Amino acid sequence: MPHFIMEYSANLDDDLDIPALFEKLNDTAIATGVFPIGGIRTRAVRCEFFRVGEGDPDNTFVHLTAKVGSGRSPEVLKAASDTIFETFSASLKPIFDRRWMSVGFEMIELHPERNYRMNNIHKKLADKA
Repeated sequence: MPHFIMEYSANLDDDLDIPALFEKLNDTAIATGVFPIGGIRTRAVRCEFFRVGEGDPDNTFVHLTAKVGSGRSPEVLKAASDTIFETFSASLKPIFDRRWMSVGFEMIELHPERNYRMNNIHKKLADKA
């Protein structure tokens, strides 16, 4: 973990460089030292149908959710959240400066007893080291 899920309005297709943004987000998550590399997942959901604010078709939105495993202190999660949002918002700033845009981010800690995973990528990364 984290799993980054980015939802965005379809009218941003020509403005967003999703692969570059995801590279920055993943690099930032790794640099925090808080998250294991093999647990990071990043995906985008294009929202064809959306309404932002008063409904002006030029309004846009991007919302990033980070789902993280439990067990880290609130201070550690806050610092990681601040760092990730800084990268996220800085990456979107050129678009934000020329388009009507709502940018959001939230980090959600998953419940330790109702979160199930199966992942062998950690082993692959350890074997490469």
